[in-house]
Formats: sequence, structure tokens, C-alpha cells
Amino acid sequence: MTLFLGFAAVNTGNNLLYLLVSALLGFMAVSGLVGRYNLAGLRAELMPPAEIYAGIETLATIKLRNNKPYPSFLVFVEVADGKTLFPIIPGRSTIEKSISLTLAKRGRFRLTESAYRSIFPVNFFIRSFPAHISAETIVFAAPINCQTATAHEGKRSLGEDSSPRRGGEGEIERIGDYRGGEPLKMIHWKLTARQGKLMIKEASDTATEPVVIEPESLPGKNLEEQLRCATWLVNDAMRNSRPVGLKFPRQKIAPSSGNRHRLHLLTELALYGQDQIPA
Repeated sequence: MTLFLGFAAVNTGNNLLYLLVSALLGFMAVSGLVGRYNLAGLRAELMPPAEIYAGIETLATIKLRNNKPYPSFLVFVEVADGKTLFPIIPGRSTIEKSISLTLAKRGRFRLTESAYRSIFPVNFFIRSFPAHISAETIVFAAPINCQTATAHEGKRSLGEDSSPRRGGEGEIERIGDYRGGEPLKMIHWKLTARQGKLMIKEASDTATEPVVIEPESLPGKNLEEQLRCATWLVNDAMRNSRPVGLKFPRQKIAPSSGNRHRLHLLTELALYGQDQIPA
């Protein structure tokens, strides 16, 4: 529109059009400078969550610092496939907001693209500056429910070790005499009637039995599905308070428990078979 009015002013010699074009050009110049200043002095930091699974939407945190003495307005921070809006960032202050991210591939993720964008002061142009945000995290394989692996593949694929401990769950190991502290559900009533005394079913305590998972022995069309299955089994074993380990062709991680050990196992599964997943 400004160009159209400029041509009209030249062709007609109308002084009013000259003044109008000058005002519009001045307004555009001022808005450009204000918009540029609005994005200056910003510094953002991405804080990924402790667990990110490939292809699953998750929330990370963006910390945006305004180092200028004056506020910034309507700033979008864009990282990877997500963006979040900061309506106002007061001068010399830091604001935190959540950002939704979906990272497609498992492995090591390095953020390479990020930007600040804003329509301030008027929605004529979208101004953009590179944000130069540095962030690195491990993206875990997306878990896939493979609970049937224990039934279809048996202990061989999971690498379960038998345990001589007796408990109230798991497979029946032998029949023993009732000692007074066992629950009624463990009494073998048929043998009790036959023997004339109380007999109980003694089972291996699979609730706390260590599990060693062999990913390449699990069901799946390819290695990726096997790793997804192994990820699910690790989380499931930990939820049930069972020590769990991993066995690869050239590496074995002994069963243990605790959240730190779980994250270590998930990291090994995420990085298995590759050096790095590009961002």
C-alpha cells in the first residue's frame, strides 16, 4: 500500500500524499527498530525432563532471561518442533514456561535449531532472531506393551534366574507342611484331605526375583521393536520392585533396583546399535 501511495504521489504531485507516504515510511522504520530492540538482550535455556520417549509428546521447561532494563512483549521461543509464547518479560528478569516437544527418534538428541519470533509492536511483520540455545538429552525408546513375552517366550528370552526363596506368588515349587504363618490361599486342600494334615503350596518368590532381559531375544519384527519391548519390561519390573538387568551380545549389566539404575538401563537401550541420532 505504501508503494502504491508513493507512485500516486509522484504521478499526481499531491503534497498530501507525499506527507502520508512519509508518515507511513517513518512508522515502518520506527516499528522495525522497536521490534528489533524487543528481541535484543534475550537469553533462553531449555531444560528437558528426566525422561523423554521417542514419538511421545512431553513437556520441557524454557527459561527466558531479559537482560535489558525494559520489558519485551509477545515473544515466541521455538525449539525443535515446539514453541511457546511469553506475553511479557519484565526487564532484568527471568520467566519460566512449559513447551511441548515430540522427538521422533531414540538416541542422543542435540538441539541445533532455535529462534525468537515476535509480531511486536504491530502485526505487519514477524521478526525473527536465532536463539542459540544449547541442549542435549537422551531420548529413550518408546515402550511397547509386551507383557505376553513372559508367556510366549518363557524365561529363556527374559533371562530370569530361578530363586530358591519361597513366597506367595510365582510358580509352585513344591508342597510343604503347614507351619502356622502361611495365608489360607496357600493351603493345598486336596492333599490336605488325602494326607490328613495341612499341606501348603510353596512358590518361588517371583515378586522380588531378579530379571535379566535380553533385548535381541524378545519378540518383535526388528531391533527397534525389541528395544521398545525391553524398555517396557524394564519399567514394568521396576514398578513391581524386581531387580532388573540387561544382557547384550557383548555387554551385561547386573540386576539392581532404584530409579538411577532404571534410567541407566533405559539409556543403554536408547543408545544400543547407534552412535548418535542427529537433531
